[in-house]
Amino acid sequence: MQPHDFWQELHPPQSFSEGQECRDFYVAQLPDGRQLRLPIRVLADGEHALASLIVNQASFVVQEALAEALAARIAEYDIEVVAGLPTLGLTLASAVARALGHKRYVPLGTSRKFWYRDELSVSLSSITTPNQEKRLYIDPRMLPLLEGKRVALIDDVISSGASIASGLALAASCGIEPVVIGAAMLQSERWRDRVDADGKQWSERIVGVFSTPILEKRANGGWRIPG
Repeated sequence: MQPHDFWQELHPPQSFSEGQECRDFYVAQLPDGRQLRLPIRVLADGEHALASLIVNQASFVVQEALAEALAARIAEYDIEVVAGLPTLGLTLASAVARALGHKRYVPLGTSRKFWYRDELSVSLSSITTPNQEKRLYIDPRMLPLLEGKRVALIDDVISSGASIASGLALAASCGIEPVVIGAAMLQSERWRDRVDADGKQWSERIVGVFSTPILEKRANGGWRIPG
């Protein structure tokens, strides 16, 4: 399997074994049983790894399936508006809003336009861009779309929890409290402590299409799924 082949095809249920060990890829399962092969990224210690998903590199078929599955999971919250986190979360948030039948969504951004206000921004970091110092902004013109509404905050992957924590901090500074937080993939459980650090138990409002664990290296070169 070539690197550019990942995230391009959904396979029928039970196409691949979901055992306790994997070598060339990790198998994620969507709610309807279809399977998606994810590349394995080795962490800095060389002993652990994570399954990876980059939504904007996925085929349109995969993007649509993930968006529809996430939309189905958050529909019960009676969402009035979807807000998306940059950068990769914007692709998913837009598709989720369309799947919910919305006419638009609210994209947050990291590029400061001249009419943006500093008080409507917070610092932003993520596991995929740890050395880049950015700020997360909301266009002040978009605030009326969110104020007093049932908001879903969407990102592509929740991993360390840093990006979602920034999104929640920005929303709070604007007087907005999302009723649900969604992602295509919940990557391990490391995000829980960070998103709950303010004592509001945001983790109870987080839903994903599928979850993936931290993988442990085996002596034979494979990767063990804990549990």
